[in-house]
This record gives sequence, C-alpha cells and structure tokens, in this order.
Amino acid sequence: MSAPTRLPARREVAERLVTARRRLPWTRFADAAVYAGFVLAAFLLYRPLWENLGSGYLAHSGQDQNMWEWFFAVTAHSVLNFENPLFTTLQNHPLGVNLMANTAMFGVGVPLTPVTVLFGPTVTWAIALTGGLAGTAAAWYWVLSRHLVLTRAGAAVGAAFAGFAPPIISHANAHPNFVALFVLPFVVLCLLKLARGERVVRTGVVLGLLVSYQVMLGEEALLIAAVTMAVFALAYAVSRPVQAWAMARPLARGIGVGAAVSVALVAVPLWWQFFGPQSYPGLEHGLRGNDVAAFTAFATESVAGSEDSAVELSMNRTEENAFFGWPLVVLLLVLTIALWRDVVSRALAVTMLVLAWISMGALLIVHGEGTSIPGPWMLLFDLPLLDSVLESRFALGCVPVIGILLARATDRVLHLRVRADWRWTAGIVWFSVLVIALLPIAPTELRVGQRGDTPAYFADGGWRHLVDDGSVVVAPLPNPGDADALHWQVEAGLEFPLAGGYFVGPNPDGDGMYGPVRRPTAALLDGVAATGVVPEVTEADRSDALADLRFWRADVVVLPIGETAYPRELRDTIATLLGHPGRVTADVWVWDVRALTGPR
Repeated sequence: MSAPTRLPARREVAERLVTARRRLPWTRFADAAVYAGFVLAAFLLYRPLWENLGSGYLAHSGQDQNMWEWFFAVTAHSVLNFENPLFTTLQNHPLGVNLMANTAMFGVGVPLTPVTVLFGPTVTWAIALTGGLAGTAAAWYWVLSRHLVLTRAGAAVGAAFAGFAPPIISHANAHPNFVALFVLPFVVLCLLKLARGERVVRTGVVLGLLVSYQVMLGEEALLIAAVTMAVFALAYAVSRPVQAWAMARPLARGIGVGAAVSVALVAVPLWWQFFGPQSYPGLEHGLRGNDVAAFTAFATESVAGSEDSAVELSMNRTEENAFFGWPLVVLLLVLTIALWRDVVSRALAVTMLVLAWISMGALLIVHGEGTSIPGPWMLLFDLPLLDSVLESRFALGCVPVIGILLARATDRVLHLRVRADWRWTAGIVWFSVLVIALLPIAPTELRVGQRGDTPAYFADGGWRHLVDDGSVVVAPLPNPGDADALHWQVEAGLEFPLAGGYFVGPNPDGDGMYGPVRRPTAALLDGVAATGVVPEVTEADRSDALADLRFWRADVVVLPIGETAYPRELRDTIATLLGHPGRVTADVWVWDVRALTGPR
C-alpha cells in the first residue's frame, strides 16, 4: 500500500484550528441551534400534515401517498408475521408485487414498524418525510463543519441548501426516497478518507455498511450520487493527475472492501429484485429531460414561485428537478469564475455543469421547443440501470455540489486576508448576496387536502362474510391513477388481497410498467368510469369477465357508491356483465361471485 497522501500544510493548520474550535463551549450550542433549526424548518413545511394525520393528504402527491403508506403498512405486517418482506400478494392478486423492485424503502419501514403498528402508516409517512429533510440537512452540516469547511456559517449555508433546495422540496410532496438522503454525506466522507489513505480497511467496511443501508433507502438516489461522485473524481483527476494517481490505490482498495461487505449484505435482496417473482429488467420512461429554461425559473413551492411558474417546464409538481432560480444561477456562474483557480472548487463547478447537462436529456429543449443539440444522455440512456432513471432527476446531483460550493465560498469570504473592518464589510456584502440568491427559492409550506372517507363496508368489516381466501375486486380496479383502495385495504387491517393496484411490475413482454397488466374487464370498467357511458355488453365481454374473475380468484366485486365517478353507470355495467343486479351493503354495491369463480 502506498503512503497516505500528505495534506498541504495550510490544510493541516486549518484542521488544527477547527479541532481547537470544537473544544469551545459555544460551538456545541451553535451546532445544537443549527440542528434545531433544520428540524423546525422541516416541521413547518409539513405542519398542515402533522395537524391532520387522521385525514390529511399531501395535495400534490397524486396517488403516491396511498402507495407509500401501503408499502409501510405491508412492511410492518410482514415483520410482525415473520413473512418475506420482499414480496406480497396483498396487491395485484394472485401474481403479487416484488417489493424489492419497488420503492418500498425498507430502511425506513422496518425500523419504524413499531410506529406503524401503534400509530398507523400515515405517521410513518410523515416521519419519513419530515425526518428525511431535517436528517439530510443535519448530516451535511456535520460532514461539512467537521471535514470540509472551516466555518459553521459556511457549513450551515451549504447544509441548508443540500437539505431544502427546490428539487428536494418538489420530491418532498411524494417521494421520501429522494428526501431521506442522510446516508450520502457519510458515503462522501468515507470516500474522502479513503482518498487520503486513512484506515483503508476500516473505512472500507463502514463504506460498505453505508451503501448497503442506502440500497434499502433508495437505489436511484445512490445511482445518481455515484454518477455525481464519478464526474467529480474525473474532473479533479484532470486537474491534479499526480495527486489523483496517489489517491487511486487506497481509494480502490477501500472501495473493494466496501463492495465485498455490501455484496454480502444485499446480494439476496438484489437477486430478488432482478430475478425474483414479478421482477423486470428496466423501466422505460421515454425522453424526460429538463427544459433549459427550468434552471432559471422558480419552483411551485418557493417564495418566488406560483401555481403556474413551473407547469410548462416540468412533468408534474413532484418532478420539478431543476428550478434553481435565475439569481442563484447568476451567482453560481460568478463563483465558478471567481474560484476557478481552486482545484476542488473547479471540480465542483464542472460536476455541477455536467450533471445539469446530463439532466437535459438526449436533445436540448428550450422553453418547450426542441433543438437538434445533443446531450450526453444520448450515449447513456440505454445502459443497464441508467435505462430506468428519469434523466431530469440527475439535476438532483447538482444540489449537494452547489451546497458545498456555497459553503466554500462563504469560508473564503470569512477568511479573507484583509483588514478586519474590510473583512466585516465583505461578510455583510456576501450574506446580502446569499439572501438575494436564496430567498426567492426558499421553500413554502406544502399543501394538504382532505382525504376521502374509507367506505364503511371496509372500515367496519362488512366484507368479512363474503371473503373466504380469495380477492376483493374494487370497481374500477385500483391503478396508478386511482389507488384509494390501497388505503381502504390498510384501514381494514390488510386482511384481504386486492386485484389490481399501484406498483411497478412486468408487462406482457417482461419490461417494467406502472400498475397491473390491464385485463379486458378492468379496461371496460375504466372506460365507464372515465366517460360515464354504459357500453353494449356482448357475450364476449361476459366471457372475459368470468375469465378475469377466475384469474383474480375473486370472492366479491365491490362498487363504492360515494367515492366513484358515475356509480350508476358502473353498477349497470357490472350487473349486465355478471347477470345479477347486486345488492347494497352499507355504502357500497356488492356482488358475491364465489359461485362463478368456483372452488380454488
């Protein structure tokens, strides 16, 4: 093993200064104040949800809150019953769902099982989101203040941005796997230690443990982070090839140790994900690059944003993956020029620009107009693993890079080698610039609506006398566009399986798709629910309905009266398909189909 790369003398002096400052009593108070500020900020963003855990629903989450709560509930159910947590047939019955191939987030769901059991999955959902934001910012502050910058002010600025940047807040509406990123700062720290040759084997083991845990929190975030760190390493190596070569050997050895540890821990879950039942090789999203104009625009949930500020430049409210605002973009371009002579800052700036370019997709789009200018995604989109990633999400890799740049710039200003009064003036000017750049993109409170009531038929157990060991078919069947039935199933204690659902699974060709393969009867009922038109039911339709019910191993068909569009039209269609008018029980229409589907 080569000798550890020696730190420059100036850096050693700076580290001794940081160590000395840590011994001062006020520093602990300062750290506690920063951590408390992050927790308070995260709580204030989710205050409406915390105040209405019984029936609150994040307004911009689509059907994702239903899905995530279901994941947390099923994980707790599996843990309590000593069942395989990687697979379940409670949804998409009887084929089931490969939970490892979905964003089940076992790293949160398993340790919070007691919370889910005692208080319900909505509380777990709120903790995952609130704790994810605060925890990510706190983790970056710890790493920055102790290992990357000299001032707590710089660390606080960088960490606040890394935890609460507009792309993160956009995902905070619905995607805890892109909010709970508190492991990644420590992964970065381990790699830095390895590059310096510090306790290579021990640090490699820690790296492997961290990566394994991140796999259970979110693999896509880990992949984006890996690409980001690879771009930074390449940019740094180009600028300092000799030093980079000296770092390469301990870094490679430590990564090898970490890979061995991680493979030992996650080999079985990953095998199940890619080769287990209901697995799939990839999930095609189409071309979903960021519009160039999105980088200078303002996100919906920001001080300068509005209901319409991001609509034309993003897929939806949960995928506003750029939207850094023009004041910050201007500041970052100025910092790139001003700090270009500093090798680390230069590598960070290059990384930021490359990740932004990757996120723009195969062909650049400007204000909704396509161009013929190719992006690097043209060479990457078909590679294994990358073929399942929304390319616009690579802009998330810019977030911690920008945070570190802002932290380093703050350090530079606060340690200018000028007279004390000039340094004081420079600090006032710098923090004024930060306010101008960051205040417009500061997050605003996330909006919460009212969740519909669970039909009494499910909440009060009215289904029990009609369900033996088969499934419940809710009409229309739950799907990625309407997954309320997953919440009703959770409210019923997960005591019956559902046909259909909201998940990712294989399509007829084996590739990934959202939701179940649509059978003829499901498509027919979806059409009625969308149009309100009762179709002319043919013998072929009746034959398909019988085959579908037998495929789903259905015991009962349920049509909620008050929670469905066009209930009368749906009732007439189902009655014609089954040759039976059904009957009203509580607040639903029900059809007992056990005689049709036969013994199983």
